[in-house]
Order: sequence, then structure tokens, then C-alpha cells
Amino acid sequence: MLDVHARDLAQLAARGRLRALAPRRGVDLASNDYLGLTGSGALAKAAADALARGVPVGSGGSRLLRGNHPEHEALEAEAAALFGSEAALFLSSGYVANLALFATLPQVGDLVVHDALVHASAHDGMRLGRAEVRAFAHNDVAALDDVIAHWRRDGGRGRVWIAVESLYGMDGDRAPLPDLMAVAERHDAFLLIDEAHATGVFGTRGEGLAGGLHGHDRVVTLHTGGKALGCEGALLCLPATLRDHLVNRGRGFIFSTAPSPLMAAALRAALRLVGEPDRRERLHRLVAQAQAVLAPLGVRATDTPILPLIVGDDVETMRLAAAVQAAGFDVRGIRPPTVPAGTARLRLSITLNIDADEVDALAAALARARA
Repeated sequence: MLDVHARDLAQLAARGRLRALAPRRGVDLASNDYLGLTGSGALAKAAADALARGVPVGSGGSRLLRGNHPEHEALEAEAAALFGSEAALFLSSGYVANLALFATLPQVGDLVVHDALVHASAHDGMRLGRAEVRAFAHNDVAALDDVIAHWRRDGGRGRVWIAVESLYGMDGDRAPLPDLMAVAERHDAFLLIDEAHATGVFGTRGEGLAGGLHGHDRVVTLHTGGKALGCEGALLCLPATLRDHLVNRGRGFIFSTAPSPLMAAALRAALRLVGEPDRRERLHRLVAQAQAVLAPLGVRATDTPILPLIVGDDVETMRLAAAVQAAGFDVRGIRPPTVPAGTARLRLSITLNIDADEVDALAAALARARA
């Protein structure tokens, strides 16, 4: 009865792509906890203080029923102020936020044109949506402009929605946001920017890489709570009309139990913490050191906390990962379909959960594994 599933698993194993859950072990080179906030005393105290003042752990229902809590609304107001948007909406995860965004806002007759490397959650939202979808080559602004121009010449009359990430989580490279915004303005399009890996890490107050565009009436940004902010959930920052449309039409919002009010309180504290520059400055110094010692080993320098080592072969990628793990470092191999075929890699994530000596030790372990 389950033969088809067993055969699929066997095929994955034969290709070096079988996945399994593994415990945390060794020095953290795998998480997205860039600022080391997940285990911080500051967030633990924020949660304890919230419990002490009566904030509940659970919400008890969707936000359109009894699940709406003052902590949700306070978080949204503070997020809108930090990220410079007219309004914000708190959802349970970045995946759900992208699902709701792409399934709800683009309408019949519209076009969603997306960078080829946007998150899987965006693709899933597009499949649920009603707009036409086309891709453009990664970070290729001219290709984006051509896709839109061809669509218009072929009779496209609706709204254009351009979907990108500000910082790509597998390659560590940044989007050319000013150039993308220029294309959006030329075509009267909305620019949808997923700031998942940039929030908290970049910007004068940790607001991400899209700071110069915040508040623009044709910009929507997504800020996840589960990476540098050390919590969970996601915030969509957008014009008030689009927020209200999601509240009324977004099935991922309407039919989900509201996120924990306690998590909203913790996330409010995280937004305040990332406004202080010390953690970001320490992180960027550590990234610079890591790039210097790892670049000679073939690790791509990105000037971001995400440093990929492109291996190519799936099996060799997992062999290298296992060798570095055996030396005490939690490094994970990333294989297709998470990344394009032929680009399997080690994704080295630099966070404040490690120190300078551990960076040097990682370089030595990687050199031995590649010898």
C-alpha cells in the first residue's frame, strides 16, 4: 500500500538526497540565529515579564474571532514604525505570510514576475493565486524589464507584482533594490521584498536592506521573526488597504489560529534589541574574519552572514558535511531541490553563537576535510 512512498525514499537515497531529522550538536554553523537572540537572557526576561503581566501563551482562536490580542496590535504598530510602513500584519510564520500574500493580493489579469531564486513559500503562494506568473533570471534587472514589456505587448493590462528577496538565503547575495524599484516605478508595479535574511542584520536600526524604500506606496516587505529576531512568526509591512484586504480575503490569515500573544510580546522586545547597534557590529566583524580565513578554501565571499561553499555533487557534499560535523561543527549540506541541480553546497552561517577562535578552528577542519 505504501510501496510508492518507499520507492521514492529509496530513489532519494540512491541520489544522495534522502533527508532525516538530526539533533543539534557541535558549534552552530547551521542556524539563522544571526544575532544569537534565540537563547538570550533579554528575550527570556521579556517572555517572563509578559507572563507576569498576564499575557497568555495561546490565543484561543483566529484573530477575526477571539484570538486578537493587544500584544498583536502593539507589535504591528511598533513594526510599522520601525520598518516605515503605513501598516503591518502579524502572521504565524514566514511561510504562511508568503502563502497569504501571493495567494491573495495579485488578482485575475495581473502578473507576478519573480526572481528565479525566491523562497519556495512564494512559489506555493503563486500556485494558489489567480495571477499569471513568470520568472526572470536571478538579479537580472534588464531581464525583469523585458518580461514585463513583453507581457504588456502581448496584451497584459493588469497590475504587475515584482517578487524578490533582499538577501538570498542560499547564496548570500543581495538584490539590486534601487534598480528593481526603478523598474517597478516605470511599470506602475508593486515591489514585494522578502527581508527574511536581512531583518535585524542590516540597516541603521536593524530594519533590513530595504530601508530606503520603506514607506513607498508600492512596496511590501516581509520580516520574519524566526531568524535574526530570535523568535517566530512574520510581519508583512504594507499599505493599510492591502493589510485590510488580507484580513478580509487572506485564507492563510482568516482560517489560522492567531499566533501566540506571548510570542508577540517577545518579538516586540526583539525589535527593540536589534535597534541597538552593538550586536550587528560584532556580527559584521565576525563575518569579515570568516570570509578572510574561508575564502582560500573556496568559500564564496558575500559580505553577509551566509557563506556558501559550492561543491556540486550531492554525495560529496554530504561527505564533506559529515567530516566537518565529526570535527565538532554543525554544518549542513544543502542539496536540490532546495538549490538548483549541480549546485549542492555547504551553507556556512555565521552567527553570534560562535566566536573568533571557533571560526579559525572551522577553517582548519574544512581544510582537512577537503585535503
